[in-house]
Amino acid sequence: MANRLSQIATRTGDDGTTGLGDGSRVPKDHLRIQAIGDVDELNSQLGVLLAEPLPDDIRELLVLIQHELFNLGGELSMPGYELLKAAAVLRLDEALAHYNAALPRLKEFILPAGTRSAAIAHVGRTVARRAERAVITLAHSETINAAPRQYLNRLSDLLFVLARVLNRANLDGLGGDDVYWQSERLKRHEDPSTN
Repeated sequence: MANRLSQIATRTGDDGTTGLGDGSRVPKDHLRIQAIGDVDELNSQLGVLLAEPLPDDIRELLVLIQHELFNLGGELSMPGYELLKAAAVLRLDEALAHYNAALPRLKEFILPAGTRSAAIAHVGRTVARRAERAVITLAHSETINAAPRQYLNRLSDLLFVLARVLNRANLDGLGGDDVYWQSERLKRHEDPSTN
């Protein structure tokens, strides 16, 4: 891509439209722009996670993911282009298998909680799911390559696993394990006879 942003406030969007990478203009509430925005928010959420203390291998992985998300957003902004390759999805599959292998099997649902870095990873997981839904919605009306949808699906799974890893890394001294959902606790609060 030879064109780089040299002017940020162009005022061309004052009419409620925005430009795509191919030069066409669409309304700012277009499904394509919603998907691009969700991917951008996800990338920004990973930036917040990267501001936390992290193990070096996870930091390196997240930086690579940020670059791939930029490619994904670029692909969405240029209808008909392919920027995100199948190899990127495969890398997430490999990372998912690697990090999940060291974790104990889940016997109960976990809450999106624990260390600050784990909680931020959980927020990223939910934004990835929203971005995935936006890409799927867009694909109902326009042709979208499979890799963006697959990538967002795997990334949400990976962020769930990384949240568990980050709780165990305990880099802020507030974690150490998953925070488990306790249905029995709810029963005690809902049943007055147990109080």
